[in-house]
Amino acid sequence: MLVAARPGLSVELVVIETEGDRRQDVPIAEIGGKGVFAVEIQRAVVDGRADFAVHSAKDLAPVTAPGLALACFPSRRDARDAMVGSTIADLPDGAVVATGSQRRRAHLAHQRPDLTFVELRGNMAARLGKIPDGGAIVVAAAAFIRLGLDAHLTEILDVDVLVPQVGQGAIAVECRADDHRTNQLLLAVDDSLTRRCATAERAFLAQLDGDCDLPAGAHATLNADSNVVLSAMLATGGTSTGLPERDTEVGSDPEHLGRTAALHLMGSIDKTRR
Repeated sequence: MLVAARPGLSVELVVIETEGDRRQDVPIAEIGGKGVFAVEIQRAVVDGRADFAVHSAKDLAPVTAPGLALACFPSRRDARDAMVGSTIADLPDGAVVATGSQRRRAHLAHQRPDLTFVELRGNMAARLGKIPDGGAIVVAAAAFIRLGLDAHLTEILDVDVLVPQVGQGAIAVECRADDHRTNQLLLAVDDSLTRRCATAERAFLAQLDGDCDLPAGAHATLNADSNVVLSAMLATGGTSTGLPERDTEVGSDPEHLGRTAALHLMGSIDKTRR
């Protein structure tokens, strides 16, 4: 990682197997949501076994844990989702698509009501062995690209087709809030553009009080005026079979944009229920 590569800095890796790593046969939502990949790692930082923790930003709860600080967001990779095994258009009628994400299911079921969905867990290499016959799996493009597996990506889906998960494609680094030296070291690799976008997306999910079982997504970019453009979605009824409602907000305050998008979508969905 970028921090470990800094000249004159010696970094010792502390490898921690999380609950999410150990129980790959159980849907994430059933074993604790986003926390299954983060809580044990965060605990190691809080109790001093590690000085900082490197997370996939999409695995973090939208509210930072007590005693910790989000010290840096290195430059973001591709935030988009991708199909492996087939494009959406080439899937035969009734094809099976493997994904554990309610967000992905809501999007794809809206576009292709004929599809059948099954759970998908395991590391990226293992997932390649779980492509259903005649079907496909859905993955985060960045995960395959980081592992050099991008040749397996059959179709990378534009964010207008499938709104990404909050924080997807970004790395988030946490350290103890009172560890000022480590905070300063990590700040040197912080990408301010990625931080602003991730902040807007996380504020959206925090306002929804959401986790990985919520069919919601958000993706932020910066426009020519350096304002944040936040595209967000939430499926009606809070289920993977609901209609994906969308909202776009533009402004300079990432936190405000995220909260506003969430409130607008919740209000829109409430109206459809009346």
